[in-house]
Amino acid sequence: MRKLAERTKVIGISRIEESLRILEQKPEIISLGAGEPDFPAPKKVIAAAKKFLDKGYTHYSPLQGKIELLEALTKKLKKENKIDVTKDEIIITVGSKEAIFLACATLIDPGDEIIVPDPGYIAYKPIVEFLGGKAIPLQLKEEDNFEIHPERLKEIINRKTKLLIINTPSNPTGTVLSRKVLEEIADIIVENDIYALVDEAYEKLVYDGAKHISLASLNGMKDYVITTQTFSKTFAMCGFRVGYAVAPSNIIKEMKEYKICTTLSPSPFSQLAAVEALKSKKHVEYMRREYDRRRKLILKRLKAIPDMHCQKPKGAFYVFPNISKFGMNSEQFTQFLLDRAKVIVIPGTEFGKYGEGFVRLSYATAYEKIDEAMDRIENVLTKQKI
Repeated sequence: MRKLAERTKVIGISRIEESLRILEQKPEIISLGAGEPDFPAPKKVIAAAKKFLDKGYTHYSPLQGKIELLEALTKKLKKENKIDVTKDEIIITVGSKEAIFLACATLIDPGDEIIVPDPGYIAYKPIVEFLGGKAIPLQLKEEDNFEIHPERLKEIINRKTKLLIINTPSNPTGTVLSRKVLEEIADIIVENDIYALVDEAYEKLVYDGAKHISLASLNGMKDYVITTQTFSKTFAMCGFRVGYAVAPSNIIKEMKEYKICTTLSPSPFSQLAAVEALKSKKHVEYMRREYDRRRKLILKRLKAIPDMHCQKPKGAFYVFPNISKFGMNSEQFTQFLLDRAKVIVIPGTEFGKYGEGFVRLSYATAYEKIDEAMDRIENVLTKQKI
């Protein structure tokens, strides 16, 4: 019998993908599972895309990306992230997930150990294992506000460790790493001479006075860090598929070689529309304020439910409540809410084994829908016998 490659087994269908299928079949269900903005892209960005399509920007673009976007990003990174780079230290990718994949493909040899946050973004572990690496979970604990605990990090680093993956602000916990923690992490990275891959997809979505700090901006860290960012979350441009990686030029050079064998280049009109997006600061602030309003609502509603506990997230657009007192594991609780409340949430175990006892709720949906969904959840958890 003909067989598929063994490596396909490390990549399964996620509950998030399954949720999308359920939504198509049952419109009465409310989803708090979405991982993308519900806002449209800024009008000026859409107009720019149309303009460049009309001008015939429908061919391949340079492998590293359009020069206009590369130049705009060098200015953005210096001003907003305090990372001083040249165009040779940036590569434009098809979303930041490709940037993460290309960076990992460039750095990981079979047998290398890669430290991944747990709970953490669902793509890290499969990418590492697909490339022959060994994913080592770094437990992020609720009592630490899901921040990286430096001593716990030190305990799992050894001579096989090649790379540490960091996500700030975090999906699924909403944690924003403080400067103090980042400085401690930086010391550990330098001491052990390893790389760090920092996923900053939600860099602009921070609340309560929290500040997003790029690890690569810290003194002496630029040569150790690959930073990935995207236009998907900040500018509500998921469908445009534009992300990028920032890294030492020798790493970018190798990422370009892998890119020849994968996507070749993002669409040129999307890249030029992304240049326009970088000017859309008012639109970004409008979305951030609305996310903050929704965040306050969902936290208030969760707090009103007996036995529900939730750390207050300071970034991204997720909450990650502890549901361990309800007598169900994460998968059972998720199914219970789907069956009884007609609400989709994502089990914490989608984000790693240490996500057990938690679920992820997204507030990237309309305020009114969040309120209705929380009415349903509160009703089945407090007024009906579980």
